[in-house]
Amino acid sequence: MSRERWQAAYEAARKTDRDTTTISGEPTEPVYGPASDAEAAAYPGFERIGWPGQFPFTRGLYPTGYRGRPWTIRQFAGFGSAADTNERFRAILAAGGGGLSVAFDMPTLMGRDSDEPRSLGEVGHCGVAIDSAADMDVLFRDIPLGEVTTSMTISGPAVPVFCMYVVAAERQGYSPAQLNGTLQTDIFKEYIAQKEWLFPPEPHLRLIGDLMEYCAREVPAYKPLSVSGYHIREAGATAAQELAYTLADGFGYVELGLSRGLDIDVFAPGLSFFFDAHIDFFEEIAKFRAARRIWARWLRDVYGAKTEKAQWLRFHTQTAGVSLTAQQPENNIVRTALEALSAVLGGTNSLHTNALDEVLALPSAKAAEIAVRTQQVILEETGAANVADPLGGSWYVEALTDRIEAQAEEIFQRIKDLGHDGTITAGLLRGIDEGYFTGEIAEASFRYQQAVEKGDKRIVGVNAHTESIEEPLEILRISHEVELAQNRDLAGRRQRRDNAAVDAALAELKHGAEAEGVNLIPPMLDAVRAEATLGEICGVLKDVFGTYTEPARF
Repeated sequence: MSRERWQAAYEAARKTDRDTTTISGEPTEPVYGPASDAEAAAYPGFERIGWPGQFPFTRGLYPTGYRGRPWTIRQFAGFGSAADTNERFRAILAAGGGGLSVAFDMPTLMGRDSDEPRSLGEVGHCGVAIDSAADMDVLFRDIPLGEVTTSMTISGPAVPVFCMYVVAAERQGYSPAQLNGTLQTDIFKEYIAQKEWLFPPEPHLRLIGDLMEYCAREVPAYKPLSVSGYHIREAGATAAQELAYTLADGFGYVELGLSRGLDIDVFAPGLSFFFDAHIDFFEEIAKFRAARRIWARWLRDVYGAKTEKAQWLRFHTQTAGVSLTAQQPENNIVRTALEALSAVLGGTNSLHTNALDEVLALPSAKAAEIAVRTQQVILEETGAANVADPLGGSWYVEALTDRIEAQAEEIFQRIKDLGHDGTITAGLLRGIDEGYFTGEIAEASFRYQQAVEKGDKRIVGVNAHTESIEEPLEILRISHEVELAQNRDLAGRRQRRDNAAVDAALAELKHGAEAEGVNLIPPMLDAVRAEATLGEICGVLKDVFGTYTEPARF
């Protein structure tokens, strides 16, 4: 670690030609810190802070910070039919969005077809309905999948949905090797927080292992796992719990890859992370900085990763949906801007900003535009992107970073103690089975809610400054006709397809699931190409793997 090495890396790296002077025209340095290595040695513990692009990456992954490349402006969108969402996607890209992030409706998230009885009333609400590859074709119509990065927020049925994405790209003329994006796939956090699972943990881990193998071999730029702390935080976890549970989940997936015989320096760069940017500005910045440092150290010292890319923690951030209020909803613009700024100052690699009306409904087009413009104002007007880790060296921020790191390490040890063999995976599985994680999050959530109700924690418009001249918002509503039309299309698709080919492909998938050591991605792709539906594919796997019921905890 040295300033001289950072300087050489910075000079050699590609940089944008964006103006980096202050609004008054004063020049800014790309990073601030001790003027020399000798001066740095006078600061106890400086090796834990370091320089951008150097282990332990507290100050960021790249020597240039955002001068080399700004964060990706990525908006989370999905509602109604695939055609409806396609229109919104093209509007986001036209407005300057750098990537797409797909929100799926509840039936899709649970691996159900739109015409199943349990899907009634939910189709197209809170996300887009995807029943087969034909819907994926429409979803990305006129959007070149080989050129646009796409994130898909789905875990339980993530693997069949990924296969539909691959087939849609094939139909556009792209090979899997040309695809770039992220699939959430994080099943641990479903058992911990979000509750959208299909099978018991072990079969889900088998599918994830198959996906990791396939992507390492066939889709090298694609990230098959986005380890998600967002939903853990939204469920009520503290910042330290979000950080620790998320990274522990990530360690579990590292152990899964190693158990498959994969090279950690090959598969670890395919792991990405997804964090919440909550409203406590400095705590969030410290959380992001600590996350990079912890991950780099564990990947190198515990799991043996040798390359820097394998030690990097790349992460996407979304501003905190749970911080939005239905009361005085225009205040949510301010909350989102501050949360987004904390993510930028913490070095996020991509960012989604929530719309002001998301607490009430899916975002309107106007609210979605304001959310995109919020990021653009931060990038173009504030100067926040001029300097890498501008708060590095702050006594407060460094103390917060150290504290949240220490709290996370204590939690890692508790998770390891839960297991029977000293691995993180064993502790995760036992913690899920015994309700450890859900219990800890419930306690944290209860403590915070008590503080709000007592007035110790003040929320503007809710328990403080409640006077207002607000007017009702126009919100987006999904017509019941969306569900009727989706089911008509699905019925027609089933009539037109070669059902014998579908049955044969599903039988082959079932045979592979019943066997040991068979990677299920190729037979699943064959089933998707034949227009097998999501519900049919997941139904075959449920027949083999069974279903899961959460244990009761009192």
